[in-house]
Amino acid sequence: MTYKKPELLIPASSLEVLKTAVIFGADAVYIGGEAFGLRAKAKNFSSEEMAEGVAFAHAHGVKVYVTANILAHNYDLEGARKYFAELRDMKPEQPDALIISDPGMFMIAKEVWPQVEVHISTQANNTNYETYLFWWKLGAKRVVSARELSLVEIKGIREKIPAEMEIESFVHGAMCISYSGRCLLSNFFTGRDANRGACTHPCRWKYAVVEETRPGEYLPVYENERGTYIFNSKDLCMIQYIPEILDAGIDSLKIDRGPDEDRSLCGHGGQNLPEGH
Repeated sequence: MTYKKPELLIPASSLEVLKTAVIFGADAVYIGGEAFGLRAKAKNFSSEEMAEGVAFAHAHGVKVYVTANILAHNYDLEGARKYFAELRDMKPEQPDALIISDPGMFMIAKEVWPQVEVHISTQANNTNYETYLFWWKLGAKRVVSARELSLVEIKGIREKIPAEMEIESFVHGAMCISYSGRCLLSNFFTGRDANRGACTHPCRWKYAVVEETRPGEYLPVYENERGTYIFNSKDLCMIQYIPEILDAGIDSLKIDRGPDEDRSLCGHGGQNLPEGH
């Protein structure tokens, strides 16, 4: 069987990383500006760096997608309007798409920049083909599948959506234990909201178990050199399932960096099995 060549989509936390990804074969990179993305702790891009990065990528035939996928509050909206206008007017070239999860942010983006290509983030909990069709009818070009989906489910979505609509799926990297990456642990413990880009990754902290009739007595939990794993899932490593990924009809293979953004994740964690086991 002949398959369409999928896009390899790489995260870039800085201009240096973007250039490295481009040089080493990325088809596209996704980056964050100084606001409205879910990597608030990363270095991210200033307007000048973003303009340089977009120009460099385009000169090498590589696309650049900009994340604006926070779950927005009222006080975010006017700033988002200005931000999208700045991206629309970026010189010498514009980014290729916006990655958005919030419907309000989507509507503002389309109002300010009607021609922009919009990709719907995994944060929007995209778990079924009707959700894909909903976003398609509103003008989205691509939807990122929820991390909870099996390849069988993704293949079922492909069968129900237009052929020109694109499916993007994570194939490598961190897997948040919360639903499609939506987490409240960080905000609860530290006041830093994961859904606004400031996750402290408390799922990876070291924990002990206390039985209610033995207060103060900490029971041992399995631990290795990287800590304990009570709350977090295994990291995703799908390289051995490339044929099944292609068969499912996925258009873009997305790599996610973990809390240690320069860390190589493959081999440290587990795998997402094709049947969703």
